[in-house]
Amino acid sequence: MKNTALITGASSGIGKEFARIHASKGGDLILVARRIELLNRLKEELIEKYKVAVQVIQKDLSVVGSSQELYDEVTQNGWQVDYLFNNAGFGGKGAFLERNLDNDVEMVRLNVMALLKLTHLFGKDMKARGKGKILQTASTAGFLPGPYQNTYFATKAFVVSHTKGLAHELKGTGVSVTALCPGPVATEFAKVAGFGSSKMFEGASSAVKTAQKGYRAMEQGKVICISEFKFALLIKALMPFLPQKMTASIIAKMQQS
Repeated sequence: MKNTALITGASSGIGKEFARIHASKGGDLILVARRIELLNRLKEELIEKYKVAVQVIQKDLSVVGSSQELYDEVTQNGWQVDYLFNNAGFGGKGAFLERNLDNDVEMVRLNVMALLKLTHLFGKDMKARGKGKILQTASTAGFLPGPYQNTYFATKAFVVSHTKGLAHELKGTGVSVTALCPGPVATEFAKVAGFGSSKMFEGASSAVKTAQKGYRAMEQGKVICISEFKFALLIKALMPFLPQKMTASIIAKMQQS
């Protein structure tokens, strides 16, 4: 396998589009998700259209020990991961103290712990080779307080902070790390998170365009990619001058609309 990308959460949404972009450039793929039938369907599409090598691995990365299992399976097969896309994740609507705690713990295991472990495991191999790229799917939520989606926002704040620090540590190693930070994207996320037809997702960006911007930023070695101009403006130009209580109040109203 050559120029191999491992993509978690590859069965739909942004992850699926990352796979299509990478395959269109002639890169091979290791696709990881829980839904094997969707992975196999995507595998067939990519092989037929781009003539690349594609491996699929069914794995629930929210399960304790699954990240190590994935790494072991990849290395035991002799596959070298040149690009790591930590894309798997989910959110959940509701006041923190009223939500099911087990669901939020599972969210932290997937959004934070799986990302942390896979970055460490595959990142060490990349550093030893002096070459590699890591793309973390974060969110503009990582820069904001998140009432009524508190745990999700907090997990993305971790990803943003971790990426910034790691990027500095990796200077001069040949390995880059990028955090893609979109706003609302038209994927399964809203439904799974319990937002349904919420106004928050009206005018959401497409998964295709979001993935294209993230992939381009990764290729350019950017550390942070806020994929929508209006959110970049909000976070960089407006938020620093707004009282935190006001920002939290605005976010709360958006979540409940």
